[in-house]
Amino acid sequence: MTGETIAATVPWTARAPGALHDKGHDKGHDTRHDTLDGADAFAAVFDAYFGEIHTYVAQRLGPDHAEDIVAETFLTAFRKRDRYDPSRAGVRAWLYGIATNLIGKHRRLEARTLRALGRCGPDTDAPGHEESVAVRVSAQSLRPELAAALAELDRRDRDVLLLVALAGLSHDEIATALGIPYGTVGSRLSRARKKLRGRLGEARDDG
Repeated sequence: MTGETIAATVPWTARAPGALHDKGHDKGHDTRHDTLDGADAFAAVFDAYFGEIHTYVAQRLGPDHAEDIVAETFLTAFRKRDRYDPSRAGVRAWLYGIATNLIGKHRRLEARTLRALGRCGPDTDAPGHEESVAVRVSAQSLRPELAAALAELDRRDRDVLLLVALAGLSHDEIATALGIPYGTVGSRLSRARKKLRGRLGEARDDG
C-alpha cells in the first residue's frame, strides 16, 4: 500500500516528516476537539500528524518500511473515521494506536532491526536508569546495548515503553490508543523498565 492509494481516496498533500511542527501541532497540542468529518477535515488531520507518525514508525521499523505503514495508518483512520470518539482521546493518540497495531504485524522485522543495531558494537555510555532510557530511545541515538535490550522485550511491553519514549503519550492516551486498561499500561511500562535496567546492568558488568 502506498501514498498514492490514499490520494485516490481522500485529497491530501504529503508533507516531509517533521514539517507539520511549523504549524504549531507539537506534542502539547490538544487534539481532543479535532474532527474527521469531511475530506477537507481529514486532509487537515493528515497534514497535521503525518510527520510525527512517520518519524515514529521509521524509528521502530526503519525508513524503508515507514512509508507503507504510515500510508496504511491514515487509510485505516479514514475508513474508520466514523468510529472516532473525540470524547475518549485526541486524534493524535488515536493515530498512534493504529500505527502501533500495524507495527505489531511486523514484530519480527522490528526485532531483527533491533538485534542488528545491537550487533553494531559496544555501548560505552548506556543509560543508567529507566527515566534516561525513555528519553534516549530513538533511531538516531539508539546505542547497541539498548537496541539489543529492546529486542528482548515482549512486544506489548515494548509498545507501551516506546509510546512513552518516542510519542510522549500519557498513560491515559496509551490505554485508549491500545484498548487496554489504564492499570495495564503502568504494569507493562514498569516491567519493560525493569527488564531494561537488568539487561543494561548486565551489559555494563560484562564490559
